[in-house]
Amino acid sequence: MSARNNQANKAAARERLRAERELQAKKDRTRRQLIVGVSAVAVLAVAGGIGYAVVQANQPTAWETAADAKTITAPKNTEGENGTTVVIGKESAKKTLEVYEDARCPVCATFEQGVGPTIEKDVEAGKYKIKYVGATFIDDMARGEGSKNALSALGSALDVSPEAFLKYKSALYSAQWHPEENDDKFAKDSYLLEVADTVPALKGNAAFKKNVENGTFDAWAMKMSKAFSDSGVRGTPTLKMDGKAVTAEGSESAPMTAEAFRAALDPALAG
Repeated sequence: MSARNNQANKAAARERLRAERELQAKKDRTRRQLIVGVSAVAVLAVAGGIGYAVVQANQPTAWETAADAKTITAPKNTEGENGTTVVIGKESAKKTLEVYEDARCPVCATFEQGVGPTIEKDVEAGKYKIKYVGATFIDDMARGEGSKNALSALGSALDVSPEAFLKYKSALYSAQWHPEENDDKFAKDSYLLEVADTVPALKGNAAFKKNVENGTFDAWAMKMSKAFSDSGVRGTPTLKMDGKAVTAEGSESAPMTAEAFRAALDPALAG
């Protein structure tokens, strides 16, 4: 091989090596640019996700929206501003028993199981009316939505009839259906409807079912809850006969048995 050919070959080799290096450098630059671009997109996606999560976290809940509603749909058989006055009984009854309850309250369940049937009989007999005031504070204490959701469902029952309301309330507080305080079963519409199937006036009632599932009376329930908060009553169950507390003898608590309840009433009503 001549010296000239050897030099030409070396030059060609150097040129190929230079070209390969430039090509590799170009590939490396492209890869780095791609990595930077993907990283930037990822950062933007994460930032966007965080931003979306923050925005969503700051959105009012459905119940907060209901509480702020300007237009309130109240159930039938209600009175007063926003329909928060619920009085059930014969017009001829001269006295009114105020009943303050929270649907998730275990003591209310004990009260209803022990005294509820007696009150229903007295109301039916015209001894007195009952004024019902629903609370939802246990949702804040134990976390959840069951008190609010059950109160709204009670509104749906009241929309059917006062009798359906009383029977449904009794069913919700029954030993069979009332959950433990920390078990938020009443938050589920399906569970509330299952309980309602035990009440003849509500079983298969399409309008009732629709109102429960659509939350027709959610805003009303929140107004009722506010009426409880504004009442000055701080615990449930609380009973008042014409504004005077009805308590078990030697106690500041509501009677838990029919006998104790009868003993706490005026003699004219106790018989």
